[in-house]
Amino acid sequence: MTSTIDNLVLDLLEWVDMKERSYQDALDAWRTSCPKLPVWEEAIDRGLLKRDFANGRWLVRVTSSGAALLHECGRNAGASVPQWGKA
Repeated sequence: MTSTIDNLVLDLLEWVDMKERSYQDALDAWRTSCPKLPVWEEAIDRGLLKRDFANGRWLVRVTSSGAALLHECGRNAGASVPQWGKA
């Protein structure tokens, strides 16, 4: 992973992994209409993030593949929150 998109995907994964994030919060912060920076879409397509319904709302969570990528790249995967329902 070396491109701008790849680095931003890692930033997104780290951001989601830091604390529980609602689906709406994640979309508001990361979705873009710029075809050259599809960070959110790229993370979803690669299976690095998933949506889960819990406590009456949709949440975004890092998948086990996403956590492994964070770890592989030297990021603190799972350092601050537990990894629920890994896929």
